[in-house]
Amino acid sequence: FSDHLKDLKLLKLWIEVNKIQINKNEHKHVSYSFLDLLSRIDLDELMKKDEPPLDFPDTLEGFEYAFNEKGQLRHIKTGEPFVFNYREDLHRWNQKRYEALGEIITKYVYELLEKDCNLKKISIPVDATESEPKSFIFMSEDALTNPQKLMVLIHGSGVVRAGQWARRLIINEDLDSGTQIPFIKRAMDEGYGVIVLNPNENYIEVEKPKIHVQSSSDSSDEPAEKRERKDKVSKETKKRRDFYEKYRNPQREKEMMQLYIRENGSPEEHAIYVWDHFIAQSAAENVFFVAHSYGGLAFVELMIQREADVKSKVTAVALTDSVHNVWHQEAGKTIREWMRENCCNWVSSSEPLDTSVESMLPDCPRVSAGTDRHELTSWKSFPSIFKFFSEASEAKGGSPRPAPTRRSHRLKHEEL
Repeated sequence: FSDHLKDLKLLKLWIEVNKIQINKNEHKHVSYSFLDLLSRIDLDELMKKDEPPLDFPDTLEGFEYAFNEKGQLRHIKTGEPFVFNYREDLHRWNQKRYEALGEIITKYVYELLEKDCNLKKISIPVDATESEPKSFIFMSEDALTNPQKLMVLIHGSGVVRAGQWARRLIINEDLDSGTQIPFIKRAMDEGYGVIVLNPNENYIEVEKPKIHVQSSSDSSDEPAEKRERKDKVSKETKKRRDFYEKYRNPQREKEMMQLYIRENGSPEEHAIYVWDHFIAQSAAENVFFVAHSYGGLAFVELMIQREADVKSKVTAVALTDSVHNVWHQEAGKTIREWMRENCCNWVSSSEPLDTSVESMLPDCPRVSAGTDRHELTSWKSFPSIFKFFSEASEAKGGSPRPAPTRRSHRLKHEEL
């Protein structure tokens, strides 16, 4: 194995040296002879010998990992945490392995939502035909019928799916910090109905059909000489592209295409869809949102599109290191005023939990999440969020709402 790796490194060095030489000489015959020589090297086979097959297990047991009683992912035999660099100097292969494990983690969390949290998986769009692409959300049994309280959870962007805050935390830390499960369980214990959004499930992937393009040069009125020159350039371009593909992707993976899910093609669309078809129809007098990172942006977009409805149903919103921007999203003055009174953003900061943090934006108060790690902000602010919601409920019942933190830093924004 190490010999093949050395060969590959030498080949890379040789290619770079010759590229420099060609650039210096700028002689066409050198360039063409070099390309011709490279075309004779079977890089496909050479790279395959260095990179193991991209064929990974489809279960945690297959990876020889399991979650222990503390919710930590550990190797079944050694008890060690997950190791990313399983194969030295093979970053692409290690990354693919990590992604394959991530897909298993996603399915594992879905199972926990159904079996451990007793949530129901609800397919969307609600009127989808059997053949069209579909997504899903998770809801508690009483999500739409609970007359008192409903909690809605929205994660951030990227590879995370329903029930997750951060895949990295699930794999490297534990289930409590990386998933929404502690929020769901406490919410249900305190009498909330629960809806878990799935804003990154926007499309399904299917294999791209192979399309054979008929050359139009036969029916062209172009002179034969010009046609031949174009064909020659086209062949050289294809040759270079194929060479690059061999080098970049020796184990040629299937070409996929994306089929977007109707009315759920983006996190923003998804939030609005779930609002219209579920949250707005719920019986709850008090609706609460917990939105992390891009989920905060999706909530602000929901407010812009459904301002009156949101104001009438939503009691309080807990944002965790939200990336929303009221200027870029063009949130009006009435929305900004409502956010100042009903939202709080727990941001990444080295300050103690709930310490007031300066903000240049005239929207909601910002307080420290008690951590400077973006992905940990939801978990670290967990107790403060439930306290914030409890105080918001009491305030709505008639008593003055206690401020989540000192308001001294926010007074300067009131005039904006």
